[in-house]
Amino acid sequence: MEPFAGGAIIGLTAAFEGLADRVLLVELDEQVASVWRALADGEAEWIANRIMTFKMTDESIAEELNKCRGSLREIAFRTLLRNRTSHGGIMAPGAGLIKHGENGKGITSRWYPHTLARRIRDIGRIRDKIEFVHGDGLKVIREHSEEPDTVFFIDPPYTAAGKKAGTRLYAHNELDHERLFTLAESLKGDFLMTYDNAEGVREMAVRHGFQTVAVAMKNTHHAEMDELLIGRDLGWAR
Repeated sequence: MEPFAGGAIIGLTAAFEGLADRVLLVELDEQVASVWRALADGEAEWIANRIMTFKMTDESIAEELNKCRGSLREIAFRTLLRNRTSHGGIMAPGAGLIKHGENGKGITSRWYPHTLARRIRDIGRIRDKIEFVHGDGLKVIREHSEEPDTVFFIDPPYTAAGKKAGTRLYAHNELDHERLFTLAESLKGDFLMTYDNAEGVREMAVRHGFQTVAVAMKNTHHAEMDELLIGRDLGWAR
């Protein structure tokens, strides 16, 4: 289960690699949820074709993103387009579009239609393994807390300990982190959480009896930073 799914790279990997019989993805954001709902409804081929045939220009992007209505699959495509053309992939209110982009390619620098369409089709082929819930991740965690065979990957918005990244990146960024840690403590199944490597987060983990390991990573600007893994037993990560 991935209760704050977003792009759901961990849940999808578990499904593709056959590491789980069933993968449950949960997402509260309506735009992101539209993509998962459309894929669950069997719209992968339509979305992939739309990606491949879309003529990428400043004018066509503006026209598409200014639309307010449409079918579920049209909204899903629009969400993918915004993600691929917004600065840093940020879709929160106020996020701007790419200006210079990678290697000066501007608005097209993160638009790889063949790669993206192939990924969408691949997800469509394994959709029977995936269940999607448009809702509150904390609520769904609680509903599955008594299941010893459910493993949770928990990657919440990084807004604990005064951090601003989650506020900037996500439209739905308000989260009771103390409640999340309390829920994790009650889980019968195993879990892995990822957080900003902040003192307040480390203190919260200690209070709940969890282990932490800092791991190196790069952010969207390729700057090196540490991220915090949190779990009951992280011997494998040391």
